[in-house]
Amino acid sequence: MRPANIVTAWADILVGFAASGSGIIFIQLINGEANFALLIPLAWLLLATTGLYGGGIVFNDVFDAELDAKERPNRAIPSGRVSLKNATLLGSILFGIGIGAAFQVSWVSGAIAIFITLSALVYNSLAKHHPFFGPLNMGLCRGSNLLLGVSAVPAIIGERWYLTLIPVIYIAAITAISQGEVHGGKKITGVLALVLIAIVLTAVLALGLLPEYTAIAALPFAALLAIRVLPNFVKAAREPLPENIRNAVKIGVLSLIVLDATVASGFAGLYYGLAVLILLPISMKLAQVFAVT
Repeated sequence: MRPANIVTAWADILVGFAASGSGIIFIQLINGEANFALLIPLAWLLLATTGLYGGGIVFNDVFDAELDAKERPNRAIPSGRVSLKNATLLGSILFGIGIGAAFQVSWVSGAIAIFITLSALVYNSLAKHHPFFGPLNMGLCRGSNLLLGVSAVPAIIGERWYLTLIPVIYIAAITAISQGEVHGGKKITGVLALVLIAIVLTAVLALGLLPEYTAIAALPFAALLAIRVLPNFVKAAREPLPENIRNAVKIGVLSLIVLDATVASGFAGLYYGLAVLILLPISMKLAQVFAVT
């Protein structure tokens, strides 16, 4: 289920929640002007993304069972620790929890959850190994997850839909370079990934053109993102060895939290961004115990 990765999905929800304008609730709570009941939709959405991401990762291993038996025999299914039947059942239950929790917020949230489920299944079964549609498909999953956070206020989705493009491009970069994590990759793929990361860094600051977004609050987080991601991606592009690529992918996935903190701080302020960033050490700790890639 990749617990460390699931924490990054929580960050998607938190940034979407901030972009919906709901980040003000936390300030109201601190000032005693609101009660915790207003956070119930956020709790449902966090549960929803846990089920959706966990289900997607489980089905990743289900569809890859035959390939993993050759390339990664130590994984749960090919090693025999988990049967294919039980893994399929677990993934289905997790998807059910994700969709059910999303419908507790609104029918819009439920519809987005269904789209994420279908997108994850399409990625795992068909698109994963395609050089173009694979990265695009995975990016759509993460972009839709951010939109799931925005759906805390369904009426705002029409105004914030473009935010999905940021994780789409970022995840496309990670997915593109990850295609060489077993046998090694190509330098051109690494260069493409670097270009996409540069576009993301530019975009999160360019959002400052919006009146409701404070770029100066996002700047320190954007700098942290660049420091964490760029050196590893440059190394993987120069020397596309499996070890370098796996390290770049791992850092890239965990740094999704930094990306989310960057955008969240722009919409909801420095302290909200720091609150999102707290998820990073949690995810990194989990990454020491559980696989990320």
